Amino acid sequence: MIQFHSLEIPQLERFLERHKAGLSLRNEVDLDLVLRQILQKANEFVPSESGSILLDDPFRKVASRKENELVFIATFGDSARNLVGQRLSAEHGIVGRVYQSGTPYLSADVEKDEYFYGNIDEQIGHKTHSVVAVPVYIGKHVCGVLELINRLEGKSFTRRDMTLLEIFAGYTSFTLQNALDAKRAHELAKKDDLTGLYNDRWFHVRMTETLAEARKSGREAVLLFLDLDRFKWVNDCHGHLAGSQVLREVGFLLKRIVQRGDATVARYGGDEFVMILPDMTLDEGLRICEEVRRTVESTSFLDREWGFSMPALHLRGVLTVSIGVARYVPGAQPSTSIELEKSELLRRADIAMYRAKSLGKNQVVVWDETLAPAAGGELSEKL
Repeated sequence: MIQFHSLEIPQLERFLERHKAGLSLRNEVDLDLVLRQILQKANEFVPSESGSILLDDPFRKVASRKENELVFIATFGDSARNLVGQRLSAEHGIVGRVYQSGTPYLSADVEKDEYFYGNIDEQIGHKTHSVVAVPVYIGKHVCGVLELINRLEGKSFTRRDMTLLEIFAGYTSFTLQNALDAKRAHELAKKDDLTGLYNDRWFHVRMTETLAEARKSGREAVLLFLDLDRFKWVNDCHGHLAGSQVLREVGFLLKRIVQRGDATVARYGGDEFVMILPDMTLDEGLRICEEVRRTVESTSFLDREWGFSMPALHLRGVLTVSIGVARYVPGAQPSTSIELEKSELLRRADIAMYRAKSLGKNQVVVWDETLAPAAGGELSEKL
C-alpha cells in the first residue's frame, strides 16, 4: 500500500498562509489529509512510483524566482518520508525549471536531460528514470511544483500524461485556494479586527484547551498578561487614530517575536494583551517577556505616514510594557475544574502585571504567594 506523507500542521500553515494575513490552517480543515488526497488523485491520473508537492517559502520569498527555495511539503513512494521538509534551490533541477518558467515539463530519460539534478537521488538512495512536473498556483501566482517520478509498469511518461497532470494541477490550485478562503472566513470570527491577533473569546477557548493538554502531558505552561505603559498619553496627545495604529504595530511586534505554532497571542481589550505558551518552563517564558519588553521599549512607533494626511510621529522612548507572568504546573490539584484553574491563572497574571505597574512600569513580575494580599487591594483600586 502506498503511503503519503506531509509536513506537520504548524509547518503546513506557514507554507499555505501566503497573502492571507494571520491565517491559521488547523482544527476544522485537515490540511494534511487534503494534500495527501491531492497526491493520491495525481497518482490515479498518472500512476507513478513516487511524487511530491513542493512549495516556496512565503516568508523567504523574493521577486526573482530562481533565488527562492522550494520545500517538499507532501510526498509518496519509497524513501518519500525522508524528503518531507527538505529544501531545494529553485536554481536546480527539473522542478526548479518548472517553478521558474511556470510551464510544465516532461523528461522521458533524465540521464539525457540537462536540467536533471541527481543529488536528491543520492541522498535517499533512489533511482529516477523519468519525470513529469507541472507548476502549482495559489491565486494567480506560481508558488510551487507537483512532480511525479517513474511511470509504473516500465512505461515512459507521455505528453498525454503531462496534459492530464496539468489539468489536475489546476484542480489542485483550486482546492488549495478554496481551503484558504474557507479557513479565512472561519478565522475572521477569531481575530481582533484592529491588530490581527486573536480576540479574547478565542483566547479563552485556546486557554482551556491548553490547560487540558497540559494536564494530559504533565508539561508546564506559562501565561503572560501585558499592558502598555503611557498609552493614554498617545491618545490624549495625538488622538485615538494614532493610538489605534500603535496597537496595530504592537500586534505586529508580538507576532514577530512569538512564532511558535502552539502559542496563542491575543488582544484582551484596550491596550492589554495576553499570551498562553504551552509546553514551556518559567525561564523560557521569562526570556520571551524580556524580548517583548526590550523590543517595545526600543521601538519607534508611527515611523511612517500611517493614513491620509497623517504624518510620521516617530514615537520613541514613549511606550513601554508591564508584564505579569503566571506559571501553570499541572497535577497539583487534579480535582479542580479546568475553568476554575483558568480563572485563577488569569487572576494571578493580572495581579503580577499590576504589581509591575506599581513598581515603576516597564518591568516583568512573576506571580507568587507574596503578591496576593497586597496586590489584591491595588488591583481593586486600579480597576
